[in-house]
Amino acid sequence: MEMSLLEPKTVVSSPFSSFRHQVQRFSRCSSCIGRFSRASYSNGVPNKAYCSGAVSSIGQEKLPAEALTHQINGTNGLSSKLFSKDFRLLDAVDDQYDGIVIDPNGLPSNPIVFSSNLRFSLSHWKKKGKKGVWLKLLVEQSELIPIALKAGFQYHHAEPDYLMLTYWIPDGPCMLPANASHHVGVGGFVINDRNEVLVVQEKYCSPTFANFWKIPTGFVVEKEEIYTGVTREVKEETGIETEFVEVIAFRHAHNIAFEKSDLFFVCMLRPLSTQIIVDDLEIQAAKWMPLAEFVEQSLVKEDVMFKKIIDICIARLDKYYCGLNVHQLVSKFDGKLSSLYYNIIDGEDLNCTGK
Repeated sequence: MEMSLLEPKTVVSSPFSSFRHQVQRFSRCSSCIGRFSRASYSNGVPNKAYCSGAVSSIGQEKLPAEALTHQINGTNGLSSKLFSKDFRLLDAVDDQYDGIVIDPNGLPSNPIVFSSNLRFSLSHWKKKGKKGVWLKLLVEQSELIPIALKAGFQYHHAEPDYLMLTYWIPDGPCMLPANASHHVGVGGFVINDRNEVLVVQEKYCSPTFANFWKIPTGFVVEKEEIYTGVTREVKEETGIETEFVEVIAFRHAHNIAFEKSDLFFVCMLRPLSTQIIVDDLEIQAAKWMPLAEFVEQSLVKEDVMFKKIIDICIARLDKYYCGLNVHQLVSKFDGKLSSLYYNIIDGEDLNCTGK
């Protein structure tokens, strides 16, 4: 968006009819050398300028010199720049990798001011030897996106309430981490004391799986543990309360949804309730099915992946296979609580024979 200090009609009707004459008058004011006076603005256009020795401003924002470029009579050939030493760095903090994280709440709302301050900040950070720059733009700041892209920023990722952009300052390949590359899915193998498996039929699926009874599955949501995600999914789809036992196996596949990779964890769960309450939004039907009947389904017998998963689950039931238990540990690397999944091959905590 261009801001013209004097529209063509204003030039004709204003007492200061000659912008060139105004510049000459301004240059003769010794108290304003190298600076532009405070201006009163209406709808983005100044209505008066005078020599006061003060720095320029638009509302609460400081206006850099680059923003003060004016077109006369709609032409690009005749222009005048009024220079100011009052550049402003964008509000930002250093990250642990010698990079910069810009504060989205401190960004100028005026696109012209943002453009000038962004260029000045990038130049300053380059001189300081900084590397990656992270710029989060909130939904209400969307008009600043084209300006950031023109300055050399690139899309990194987007969420419902913001867009993240990045800028790599040094020469050479960018070393900033890429956007998240995986979805994490979970499946719950729930078997009761009558050797029955909790199974569902999905309401929306391809015709190939229309009559297939499968274990409850779903995606782990942001900041959710695998072991809590799988019990939640089982509860949402079937109404059955469960207790996490182990991760039995996991599958890694690529180019799945949105060309992302996919990690799918098969977990063994212990049922804590028996009454099924079907989720009408996602699930067509749910029931307890005898294990022998479940494994005889054609899709289970004919598909290598399905058959191997069920074989592993049965081996775990017969204690010929050890799954991965969850253990909560704190690492000194980050000081945070993490979930480490592993099995015990000896000792009192042994859950299977290990044969």
